[in-house]
Amino acid sequence: MKIIDRYILKSFVTTLTTVFAILYFIFILQAVWLFITELAGKDLDVFVIIKFLLLYSPKMVPLVLPLSVLLSSIMTFGSLAENYEFAAMKASGISLGRALRPLSIFISALALLSFWFANNVIPKAEYEFINLRREIVAVKPAMAIAPGQFTDLGTSNIKVDKKTGDKGQYLDNVTMHIRGNGGYKNEVVIRSVNGELATSETTNLLQLQLFDGNYYRDIPHKTYQDANKMPFMKVKFDKYTVNMDMAELNKTEDPERVTNTYHMLNISQLSYTLDSLNNEVVASKISNSDNLTLRLKSLYDSNKAADTTDQDDNHSQEVSIDSTKSKTAYLEVAPEKILEQFNKTEKTRILTTANEYVSNLMFNTETNDATVLNQMKKINDHYLALNEKFVIAYSCFLMFFIGAPLGAIIRKGGVGLPMVFAVIIFITYHFINTFGKKVAQEDGMSPILGSWIGALVLTPLAVFVTYKATADNGEVNFGAVFEPFVDAFAWIKERIKAFFGLIKTKIFGKEIDNKEL
Repeated sequence: MKIIDRYILKSFVTTLTTVFAILYFIFILQAVWLFITELAGKDLDVFVIIKFLLLYSPKMVPLVLPLSVLLSSIMTFGSLAENYEFAAMKASGISLGRALRPLSIFISALALLSFWFANNVIPKAEYEFINLRREIVAVKPAMAIAPGQFTDLGTSNIKVDKKTGDKGQYLDNVTMHIRGNGGYKNEVVIRSVNGELATSETTNLLQLQLFDGNYYRDIPHKTYQDANKMPFMKVKFDKYTVNMDMAELNKTEDPERVTNTYHMLNISQLSYTLDSLNNEVVASKISNSDNLTLRLKSLYDSNKAADTTDQDDNHSQEVSIDSTKSKTAYLEVAPEKILEQFNKTEKTRILTTANEYVSNLMFNTETNDATVLNQMKKINDHYLALNEKFVIAYSCFLMFFIGAPLGAIIRKGGVGLPMVFAVIIFITYHFINTFGKKVAQEDGMSPILGSWIGALVLTPLAVFVTYKATADNGEVNFGAVFEPFVDAFAWIKERIKAFFGLIKTKIFGKEIDNKEL
């Protein structure tokens, strides 16, 4: 490797490592604030918290790595241009394309590494992270109850002012709300001076012994007048024991269901799952179509049988009447006059039956459509997860070929101006990507397009700045870019001014000169 290549590569890798470490740390701090409610107040070991953050951190790489490549490339090449090192290279016959060659090889290796990371490390880390979250959430209630706040335990909410004891089993000033069968209204309120928790590591039963308190319970009312009186029952107790089943709290999903989450699958697993999901959608559509056809056919057959019976009766009657003429007379009734053949009661019954049948048919159709739509959303999520593994690799190339030429053009190193450009470009990229994914999840566009839309939008920018930098045309005339918009705005302004001038002339009969005022 030549000295110039080693120098450029060392400058870029050093900057990339520093920027990546700083940004990665910032995003990890964001994760701490995001999951603070799950980590706080549960007496978790420090190593458990560190493991939690380490398992969460791999999913930050698809965000941090492109931003780091963009910022470090702008800073590196901006510094080289600012210190006239590029000018010396050009004087020696080394073009920008030649200077980019070693870094292009490095970025290619980095893109392959990021693809492998997204396909292998992130799914496994996501699996372990989800299971660790369940273990933390399923921590024993004696540890889960935090003093000074309400804690949701099954159908109960418990608040204590203070916890004492080696295991935190002694409670002071206990307030407990127990929801009714519906799960929406607090039907029982228990308040006690102190209490004690008794739990076991091998059982899901939580026994709470309360001492010196009151038991309040709402009494169901029978009339509206009784409801206004808000009747309740109050019982004073010296000791009261509450047994709560914590099976739902400590329940974790089976491994098969956990594995089916699309964030935990690699490419081969996603492809297999997509085949199964597509087959399910096709089967659902065929089943819905067959059910609708059978219902309509049964209705048609029943109406046809009724019409045949009526025609046979009418035919026999008509033959007996017109037998002397040896021909049958048929009475044709227009469709809009069919109801006129029935009396008012029969009309009401027929219309009611038809309305109910159509309503049921529409309800079933809408339900089936909603089911298929949910299946399509699930398929779209899997397609998005599949394409994201390729997008992260391409985004490394994209951000590098935006940042490196842009740094050579702006000729500014350091953190100031490069940071401004990097943040603007990356926020635009991230916003477009997020918008595309959300629309694709709702089946508003192809999930493939939704995954790649951000990269497709910024690719012309990469081509443009690369062309400008390699053509030694560092003066990017942004005025030429915005000039059509400025002209359009001026044209609209003139038209609005002329429109209001015309209205003024129509109202006052002549234009008012400012000198006359």
